[in-house]
Amino acid sequence: MRFTYPQYVAVFRALSDETRIKIVELLCQQEMCTCQMLKHFAITQPTLSYHIKILSESGLITSRREGAWTMYRIDPEKASMVRCFLEDVNPQTKETLFG
Repeated sequence: MRFTYPQYVAVFRALSDETRIKIVELLCQQEMCTCQMLKHFAITQPTLSYHIKILSESGLITSRREGAWTMYRIDPEKASMVRCFLEDVNPQTKETLFG
């Protein structure tokens, strides 16, 4: 294992919600602020902020300030952790999922 179990748990717990998975999918495409993300959901800004907080606390997404905006993006190391976990658990996963 390349990471500790608590690190895996935090990330997979953050990914255990449909809305958060969709947020991750959006952020895999490009960096975004919450106002850009909201256009893709039928939820309120406070609800989106709640999901962003969970993803941020897990380390899966990071943020940076750009003027008045906070821009969010996927942390490549944590994204790699998910991939590494699947590869460590089953080396055939690499060929199957990431061919």
